[in-house]
Amino acid sequence: MTGIFTKIKRTIEAELFDIVEQKEQKNPIAMLNQYLREAQKETDKTIKLLERQQLLKKEFERECQDAVRMRDKRLKQAQLAAEAGEEQLEEFAMREAEVYKERAARLQHSITIVDEQIIKLESKTEEMKHKLKDMNVRRLELMGRENAARAHYSMSKVLNEDLNDHPFGRFEELEQYIDELEGKVNKKYETSLMDARLAELERQFYREEKNTQQA
Repeated sequence: MTGIFTKIKRTIEAELFDIVEQKEQKNPIAMLNQYLREAQKETDKTIKLLERQQLLKKEFERECQDAVRMRDKRLKQAQLAAEAGEEQLEEFAMREAEVYKERAARLQHSITIVDEQIIKLESKTEEMKHKLKDMNVRRLELMGRENAARAHYSMSKVLNEDLNDHPFGRFEELEQYIDELEGKVNKKYETSLMDARLAELERQFYREEKNTQQA
């Protein structure tokens, strides 16, 4: 069990935050997710070990109960044999009772040890669960920082904040483009309007000329 607890302790006490800070600029969320997956695997292993120890305790308890039951049974049989004057049967029953007594004592000792191991495993399991929860909170914090950084980067591209003389250069480019577009549209509209007026004037001239000839 010492090796298991050492591995669990190493997993729990791993310097997560320092590792994250060192490589945060590369891909902090992906790295942290990978670490969380590994920590979750270790936690799952600990939970399975805890469940196995609990099952083992139940098995020890069953064996201990059987040993106690057989001890009591042999003691009663020894008493009956003694009352019946059957010395050989009495000795056999007493020897059997002593065997079951020692077995029950050994099993009870094993139960005590397993109980202590279960308490330690339960403590480590809860500790690991809290550690995972803390790491999930850390992941959310990093996601918030990453989202903010990406937002600032996008805004920086739009606002062109790197240019001291033109902090809103990108907006100015957009405004200039819109001004030019509006100028083209207005010019085209004015041209179309003048064309329409000239065409109307031309039609009016031909009508008047035609009327004059008919007169």
